[in-house]
Amino acid sequence: MIASKINPLESLDEWEDDLLRRYPNPEDIATSKSTDDYRNYEEPARDTVKEFYRLNHTYQTFEFVKEKQKDFLQFNRKEMTVWDAFNFLNQLVDDSDPDTDLDQFQHLLQTSEAIRKDGHPDWMVLTGLMHDMGKVLCLFGEPQWAVVGDTFPVGCAYSDKIVYAEFFKNNPDYADTNYNTALGVYEKGCGLRKVDMSWGHDEYIYQIMKNHLPEEGLYMLRYHSFYAWHRESAYEYLLDAHDKSMLKWVKLFNPYDLYSKNPEPPNWAELKHYYEDLVNKYLPEKIKF
Repeated sequence: MIASKINPLESLDEWEDDLLRRYPNPEDIATSKSTDDYRNYEEPARDTVKEFYRLNHTYQTFEFVKEKQKDFLQFNRKEMTVWDAFNFLNQLVDDSDPDTDLDQFQHLLQTSEAIRKDGHPDWMVLTGLMHDMGKVLCLFGEPQWAVVGDTFPVGCAYSDKIVYAEFFKNNPDYADTNYNTALGVYEKGCGLRKVDMSWGHDEYIYQIMKNHLPEEGLYMLRYHSFYAWHRESAYEYLLDAHDKSMLKWVKLFNPYDLYSKNPEPPNWAELKHYYEDLVNKYLPEKIKF
């Protein structure tokens, strides 16, 4: 009973399935479904997703984020090769995912292959391959609401553009005058790089990869779940010129994340050499988690 309250989703991918309800599938990337296969978000959302966001919005406080940064950004859990890390991540495979029967690595491979097919730079292909690696947080004991979900700034007022924004009324920061103004602890135009985001797999993989990818790829990693910004245009008052110039890259990446799932598994035997060379080009032999 307690576990279900901490982790209400049947699968981490249930959150991504919910995203598809909010943001219908563009035909030019999706290969296994058409827009007609996704329900309009105005229909009642599943209770599990709603409960997930109740927990997320209640407990993602400024203090909580700072504690998680202090804990996990020591990178003292595991040290692995990229390929061992994918094997580790594959422990999260869940038969309840309605969109795919493939494991986590194959889903990431589909994302990166869709990017490669469209002729984007190899660093963006690698970004696609690594973008969900931060979900290993679940294997380190983190609850779902601290791993996936739409991300948002903490330390300032929560935007009403965030999904299920009404649940923020349960958050201690909601009534705290240090945090409940538009700017909160920040300055106007300070830039997202100076803003603390809700804790989850986006921030974690960004921190792991920040010395290994171009700035455009790092924005893709760090903000790919920040839908209130890149889909709803919220938090404009926090942005600086650099954020505005990077937005197009986040928007470019996001459809590949959402819509590349396909029941046909990638042919790893044919792809292995390319990806081994790609990883060797950008990443060290082992990565600390």
